[in-house]
Amino acid sequence: MQQQELIQRIEELETKLAFQEMSLEELNQQVIKLNDLLAHQEHRMHLIVGKLQAIEPSNIATQAEETPPPHY
Repeated sequence: MQQQELIQRIEELETKLAFQEMSLEELNQQVIKLNDLLAHQEHRMHLIVGKLQAIEPSNIATQAEETPPPHY
């Protein structure tokens, strides 16, 4: 292999590496954005669940509200 061919192959590898590093950074930024969005959505979901629990009575009666069985 001649030196010129070797230099050309090295330059191609450097170009590919630079492109992969750039792509990896872009993907990393997207993952960060999605993680932030997910955390925000989870927070909002917890708020909604809390509000629903506050306005909707439980379907399970307490011991005091429970009517005794007919044989009592």
